[in-house]
Amino acid sequence: MSTNPNKALWEKGDFTRLASTMRESGDALARSLGPASGIKVLDLGCGDGTTAIPQAQLGADVTGVDIASNLVQAGNKRAREMGLSNCRFQEGDASHLDDLANQSFDRVVSIFGAMFAPRPFDVAKEMVRVTRPGGQIIMGNWIPGDPTLVAQILKIAASYTPPPPEGFVSPMTWGVESNVIERFGAAGIQKENISFVRDTYTFNFPGTPAQFVNVFRDYYGPTMNAFEAADKNGRRADLQKEMETLFTAQNRSKEATSIPATFLRVGVRVA
Repeated sequence: MSTNPNKALWEKGDFTRLASTMRESGDALARSLGPASGIKVLDLGCGDGTTAIPQAQLGADVTGVDIASNLVQAGNKRAREMGLSNCRFQEGDASHLDDLANQSFDRVVSIFGAMFAPRPFDVAKEMVRVTRPGGQIIMGNWIPGDPTLVAQILKIAASYTPPPPEGFVSPMTWGVESNVIERFGAAGIQKENISFVRDTYTFNFPGTPAQFVNVFRDYYGPTMNAFEAADKNGRRADLQKEMETLFTAQNRSKEATSIPATFLRVGVRVA
């Protein structure tokens, strides 16, 4: 159905296993976005609803869009089980949201979602197109070279995987303010209508850091690819050790695993 290489990446494994460690921060983030009652929200790259479902619980009418059909199914199942008729999930590509009308949402949210879509200028343009005048766009993007967890996982993973194809734009470029300004600028947004703040997202896992590494190894597309590549080079044990060292060093919990990760929170006012 889709020529988007990301579809295979995010349908690989089972991101819901990882999403379950992100729920508390997803709830907190949804609450921090301000009043939700009666507004129309698009959650882009929504996964199984880590921020979409809490926004619906706060009274928003939420449409979740994700490239991965398994995550869309998981999101719809969660919404059904929670009795949320105001939250639905559908398959779609952040770089061309064909079936979504112009100016149809009060708020467009993408937390570690749209940053992974190819063609970032198209992504910014589409987010702006579907937002009504006076509406807002909120993105959460990992920051390249940041010392905290996710940037470091992706950096380690990249050192074990073959170089990406020519023309590939790293998702991490969304964590650089000048890139964000340039991409939304090309979509007609003035620089003064874009704000940035460093924020924290915490992963909470009920086991040891080493067990948490195994969740990433077995269920998270980018890390699964890194382990497959490491296997071919006889370096699987090296990668496992490097990841376990990282997770252990960053763990803030004595009983289980709690790891904070810094991200760039982008706010865009659409005039």
